[in-house]
Amino acid sequence: MAASAASNRNPAGKEFIISRVFDAPRDLVWTAWTQGERLAQWWGPTGCKIRVVKLELCPGGIFHYAMEFPSPQPWLKGGNEVWGRFIYRELTAPERIVFINSFSDPSGGITRAPFSETWPLEVLNTMTLAEKDGKTELTLRAHPVNSTADENETYAGMHDSMRQGFGGTFDQLAAYLATARA
Repeated sequence: MAASAASNRNPAGKEFIISRVFDAPRDLVWTAWTQGERLAQWWGPTGCKIRVVKLELCPGGIFHYAMEFPSPQPWLKGGNEVWGRFIYRELTAPERIVFINSFSDPSGGITRAPFSETWPLEVLNTMTLAEKDGKTELTLRAHPVNSTADENETYAGMHDSMRQGFGGTFDQLAAYLATARA
């Protein structure tokens, strides 16, 4: 490992944390995160269509997907599609999912983010679900892994944008949960 790269440690002050309470039982929120046909209904930026290519729900398994924007995006060099993947590390139903998230190519290989040459290649995410009075509190904690100092700084500088993006994604999840059944 290069001297400028970190391992799985959280670089000081670089962790992103977001929480949201959903008016749905924990088992339903869990299935929304663990079934491809459900993920396709809400995952990703507002307005995107999600195409699930593969979902292997086990440690070492992959969730590989394409996000299709309704129109060309300048940060995609005029294109409208971007690929991503999760590699699952830990699954504890119905309370915890640990995964590495990356941008990817259509074959599932890790690629640079289309919007930044210094966005970390890998981000470790820990999502927990806690049921309280029939509602579910979701907490997502994320930080770069195997990253350089420049990547850590880029990541930390994007927290406000990430909060806005996840806010829209979680709005879509809330709308999906309002109509879904376990």
